[in-house]
Amino acid sequence: MGGAFSTDRAKVFMEILGGPLFGVAGAGESHGPAISTIVFGCPPGLKISRAVVQAYLDRRRPGSNKHGTPRNEKDKVLFIAGLYNEDETQLLGGGDVITQVDGVESRTTGYEEGYSTGEPIAAIVLSTSQKSGDYAQFAGEQGAIRPGHTDLVKFYKSRGHVDVRGGGRSSYRSTISDVIGGSIARLFLAEQFGTVILSSITQVGPLKTTKSLATYFEEQIQAAQNLTIPAETISHIETILDEAEIRSLDPEFAHEAGQLIKQARIDGDSLGAAVEVVALNVPALIGDPLYQSLKLRLMGALGGLNAAQSCEIGAGSDVITRRGSENNDPIRSTGYQRNSHGGLLGGITTGMPVVCRVGFKPTSTIVKPQQSVRKNLEEIDFLLDKGRHDPCVGVRAGVTLESRMAIELMNAVLMHQAQHVDVNNFGLF
Repeated sequence: MGGAFSTDRAKVFMEILGGPLFGVAGAGESHGPAISTIVFGCPPGLKISRAVVQAYLDRRRPGSNKHGTPRNEKDKVLFIAGLYNEDETQLLGGGDVITQVDGVESRTTGYEEGYSTGEPIAAIVLSTSQKSGDYAQFAGEQGAIRPGHTDLVKFYKSRGHVDVRGGGRSSYRSTISDVIGGSIARLFLAEQFGTVILSSITQVGPLKTTKSLATYFEEQIQAAQNLTIPAETISHIETILDEAEIRSLDPEFAHEAGQLIKQARIDGDSLGAAVEVVALNVPALIGDPLYQSLKLRLMGALGGLNAAQSCEIGAGSDVITRRGSENNDPIRSTGYQRNSHGGLLGGITTGMPVVCRVGFKPTSTIVKPQQSVRKNLEEIDFLLDKGRHDPCVGVRAGVTLESRMAIELMNAVLMHQAQHVDVNNFGLF
């Protein structure tokens, strides 16, 4: 292998989501001052509105759902680089940025609406609802270890230099960067192809729904014999998802699941969940086979999210019980007639909806007594002193899964385009 330092190895060390052509890098901890984000590789000329990105962040933010964590952050995003608009009134309306360091106050203005310049886009989201004192029991070499958390492995990996407040960098708060980058990718994909990405909670604990986004849209495609899902159909489904007690295509299930989550909170316990993610109107032929397979990248990006324990494509584990004659999707001149393959064959898109299902473990932070150790491995009966947590992490996971899917799809689009060079794009005069 010599001394080669590949792009993929560089990505590991730099902790980049997506890439190499479109990617997102983030920094910041659960109880740090802010989460900062850099999005690189966005082609120039994409109109980006802070309000649109904010709408996706509002779905992700703590306090956005009554069944989530009681921590309430406003999570207002400030864009500070990578956008331009000749109309400065539109550009410079994105909120004030004020700092006071060494007694000196500095003030500037963030971007509200502009066009991508092709340069890195930078954003920042302040953290204003920290209760760092809640985590005193985890501090120092005698600090307690929360079962199911990263406390023990990160303490020894960092040689003791670990941020114990919240989950530190391992906190779900770090996914702010995912949503910012994913929002930009969604704008690009929607503008170019009409691509829309939706998610629905399909299981909470033992409670399952029979309603599926994948099945619904597959039936729509079969009935119309057209791969393109109309905007009005998508809007109808988005309304159902938005109005449900938790984000699900099945309002009745959503209500029952809400009650189950409520009881788990009362019991001092937590629940797992499954979330279905579906991308509609996806361009065909993007992605690569084998080692850069889009299937591989999606399973890694979605299955690598905090607390995710499984990721399936298309019919997932159900295919184990089928024969080939049952599982192979028929093909006609109009396209595939079913979607067991989940929109991907050989890691390349077919034009059918891209379908993933992600399973989340129960939230690790619970009030119930548990067996654990201190950082010096002294055995203890662990009991949580204080803290705020989601009794079911799946409630807020959907928008982050959508964002990660968007990032991977956009990178795949740009990789595909890179293989189709047009000489007309290289003229200056």
